Amino acid sequence: MTTRFPETPSIAIIGLGYVGLPLAVEFGRLLPTIGFDIDARRIRELTDGLDRTREVEAEELAAATQLRYTTNLDDVRHCSVFIVTVPTPIDDSRNPDLTPLLRASETVGQVLKPGDIVIYESTVFPGCTEEVCVPLLERLSGLRYLSGEAGDRVMDTTVAATGAAADTADSGGFYCGYSPERINPGDKTHRLPDIRKVTSGSTPLAADYVDSLYRRIIRAGTHKASSLRVAEAAKVIENTQRDVNIALINELALIFNRLGIDTEEVLQAAGTKWNFLPFRPGLVGGHCIGVDPYYLTHKAQQVGLHPEMILSGRRTNDGMGRYVAGQLVKAMLRKRIQVEGARALVLGLTFKENCPDLRNTRVVDILAELADYHIAVDVHDPWVDPDEAEAEYDVRPVADPEPGAYDAIVLAVAHREFAEQGADWVRGFGRASSVVYDLKYVLPAEAVDLRL
Repeated sequence: MTTRFPETPSIAIIGLGYVGLPLAVEFGRLLPTIGFDIDARRIRELTDGLDRTREVEAEELAAATQLRYTTNLDDVRHCSVFIVTVPTPIDDSRNPDLTPLLRASETVGQVLKPGDIVIYESTVFPGCTEEVCVPLLERLSGLRYLSGEAGDRVMDTTVAATGAAADTADSGGFYCGYSPERINPGDKTHRLPDIRKVTSGSTPLAADYVDSLYRRIIRAGTHKASSLRVAEAAKVIENTQRDVNIALINELALIFNRLGIDTEEVLQAAGTKWNFLPFRPGLVGGHCIGVDPYYLTHKAQQVGLHPEMILSGRRTNDGMGRYVAGQLVKAMLRKRIQVEGARALVLGLTFKENCPDLRNTRVVDILAELADYHIAVDVHDPWVDPDEAEAEYDVRPVADPEPGAYDAIVLAVAHREFAEQGADWVRGFGRASSVVYDLKYVLPAEAVDLRL
């Protein structure tokens, strides 16, 4: 059987964020790769060897000798593999916002050629690639989508007749793949090559090709799923499972708080059993765990099912900011601190520790609740770009909080800088009778007034 995929493809990575850039760098070490993004500033920075997400070091960018960056769509027209790595957020009503994915598909559709393959890594609901993206690719390119064994037979017939599928317009076919991203922002241990990759393709031969392509850069190996829908579903339940488990621990924390029991002590004791899962309570934000479950529940409701457990977990996790603010105010009242007009300092704004990622951070829920109590809040986060925080959330972090000025201090994110500075540094920002609330167990229990 004649192959139709190039051994040394030119690869276009569409979107150079937390997912796309590490992928582009790994491919760019081995194969001709073009990183495409609509953000001209991002392209200039990467060309100068700077990654503002801090996921890729300058020397790693330099090592990708076959990688170049562009905002010009014409620069990717010659590519035969297009990998889409754009974000898939939710809107204000917690419904999937597919706008970036649709725009990216329209972009690729303009340069798609017969025999090309489009691989999606963005997290979606099962069926999204073929139900939403493929029609756009077909409409913009004028080509047809090849799927199943029949798709391979169509191209094989063309190859037999012409000798080269890529040169024949009558077949007019393109392929798709889906290989969900598993990037963990800020994690310097679990890097892209060391995380096993799920792959899939729209035809058996396309699936083999997608799998072999990723095996070139993934040391941990791959798992080839039987269909795009299976791969899509596998991705969306990875984070749904974590979300539900964290919701359980958050609910347990609410219970233990009422009972006057330290949650962390309980979890440490339970963790001595070999199969107890080490989840911890907290705010659930970010672009994955706090978002992906809504993609699955959206699809479930479309087919007439109401996913009660998943949505219940989401309600619990989405309510934690309000709970934290309420607990803080009660503690202030117990210390006879005047709440209205008080000053609070929140340490940390990113959705997780040791990374600058602000996407869907739930720290802003605490800020909003405290504002409702007429508490003046300052935020300090050494990882955050102040301009980005102000543009995204209308919050401008302070570089140097005023010592001894605050009635309450919330340690919201476990950045290593906060842990290294220690309890005396944190308490130094407070007045004599201030309240310190440690959400992340950064400080010793005896050094704080509240722990989640």
